[in-house]
Amino acid sequence: ESRLGGVLDGGGKHTLMGTHNRLMRLAGGPYLEVISIDPDAPPPGRPRWFTLDQEQTKSRFAADPGALCWVVAVSDIETAVRQCGYDCGQIITVTRGDLQWRLTIPEDGSLPAGGVLPSLIEWLAGVHPVASLAETDIRLDTIHLAHPDPAHVKTCLDRLGLASITSVTSGDIAVAFSMQTSGTSLYID
Repeated sequence: ESRLGGVLDGGGKHTLMGTHNRLMRLAGGPYLEVISIDPDAPPPGRPRWFTLDQEQTKSRFAADPGALCWVVAVSDIETAVRQCGYDCGQIITVTRGDLQWRLTIPEDGSLPAGGVLPSLIEWLAGVHPVASLAETDIRLDTIHLAHPDPAHVKTCLDRLGLASITSVTSGDIAVAFSMQTSGTSLYID
C-alpha cells in the first residue's frame, strides 16, 4: 500500500488453492491483486497457482511484494485458449461466495512464459469482485515484459489484442507495471 499510495481492500480466501488476496480498483477498469498463501488454510493437495509454492517465489517476495505475473479477462475462455498461441494451462473453475470464475492454471502451478504471458480469466456468475470497491486515481500505463523470445511473446499478445498496453523487450524474464497517480509515476517490478 505504501508503494502504491492507495488502500488494498476487498478480496477474500481461495479454498481451492489455500490462498487469500486483497484488491485495488485502478482508474478505468483494471484492478491490482495482491495474493499470497493463506497461513490459516490447509495445503491444497496440488501446487498452488502463480508459483506460490516455489522457493524462488517465496524468497523473492519475502521482504517486499512486487510484480510476478498478470491475468487478462476474456469473454470466452475456450476460444481464447485455442487462439492465444501458447500453453496457458488447464481451465479450472473457482467459486467463492457469489463469485464464480474460470481461470487458466498450469497443473504444476507454473506461470505461462514465466509470467510474461498472461493467465486467462472468464468471470461467470455474480458481481465482479471490484464492483463494490472505490475507483482510485491510479492508472495503469504499460505492462513491461522481457523475454528471451520477444517475437513469440508479441505474436501471442497480438492474438489476444493486448499489444497496445504492453512493451516487450529481449532479455531475462521480467514483468513490471508502470502506473500514474496524481502526477506521480509508479513502477512495480
